[in-house]
Amino acid sequence: MSVLRPMDKLPDLNRATILLVGQEDALLQRLAESMLKERCASELRVHLANSLPLPSSVHRPRIDLIVFVINLHSKHSLQNVEECLNHVDSSFFLGKVCFLVTGAGRESHCTIHRNTVTKLAHTYRSPLLFCDLEVESFRATAAQRLVRMLQICAGHVPGISALNLLSLLRSSSSPAPKEL
Repeated sequence: MSVLRPMDKLPDLNRATILLVGQEDALLQRLAESMLKERCASELRVHLANSLPLPSSVHRPRIDLIVFVINLHSKHSLQNVEECLNHVDSSFFLGKVCFLVTGAGRESHCTIHRNTVTKLAHTYRSPLLFCDLEVESFRATAAQRLVRMLQICAGHVPGISALNLLSLLRSSSSPAPKEL
């Protein structure tokens, strides 16, 4: 079983790499395209994966941020993410993992309750973003936010680290995991 570790590879100068993991190929592709349209001080690389572990490759770049995409309309999407989490080293959860939930706009079609993904994010101490990726304006906003998070996680924003980002994204009004 191959585990993805944040320090497996040396960082690339002026290069930031994000890994989008999820079952929604078309939505992930559109999100990746939106991210590549964003202005970024460094060279932006977006990799897509349906699941983990990734194939072992000498040429694979260092991953600076992993975004797990969960569709609230598919229990299989949540199960896939839960299985993928077993292939991620615990040190990634120090600010270099984010959960992105899509499909919350049409609650009547949801098969996964929001509390389920909220508990998952709290369990892994990772930020949770809600966004309807099917709507262009929402997707563009999510892309902009993810690019900014990626720049911080890659160490390209002076004075802010991934751990700082994690504490900034954690809402003071968010209930503690034991309260959920």
